[in-house]
Amino acid sequence: MNTFEAIKNRYSFRGIYKSTPVPREDLKKILEAGLAAPSGCNKQTTSLIALDDRELVGSVSKLVKKNGFGGEGAPAGICILTQKTPAYEDKYFYIQDYSAAIQNMLLAITALGYASCWIEGQVTCSAETQNNISKLLNIPAGYIVIGFLPVGVPETEGKRPDYKAFEERAWFNGFGK
Repeated sequence: MNTFEAIKNRYSFRGIYKSTPVPREDLKKILEAGLAAPSGCNKQTTSLIALDDRELVGSVSKLVKKNGFGGEGAPAGICILTQKTPAYEDKYFYIQDYSAAIQNMLLAITALGYASCWIEGQVTCSAETQNNISKLLNIPAGYIVIGFLPVGVPETEGKRPDYKAFEERAWFNGFGK
């Protein structure tokens, strides 16, 4: 699948996953895509933990589910970590860094034939959830658990939602032109 097909086909999957394992080689490709994302002032504030141990994936999903959808049943997952490292003066770009990394990984997940969902609010809305995930995965102080991507083959195919027309959201040479 080429880049534009992956962009067109990517959607947030909130359904049931097949039990088909995700090979570690595929998880490594997904992580590499995330780490290749741009980083403000090259501070590289994003770190990633791939999970292919079903028990660990299930434990993280359960912690996240307490606050909403948790990617239940996914055979693999990726925890996204960040560090609030200043780029210069009082400027921080860690949010942009992990956002770009997550988007790259979502496109890689789609290109490899898997599905996922960017789960952030269910992680960050609870310090308890973040702390419990940190303890479970031995994440040292200074790293913040910011998100979780379940990864797997969907039991049933989903589809992208309908989007507003191009002309309603994009223009050339000025707003509304």
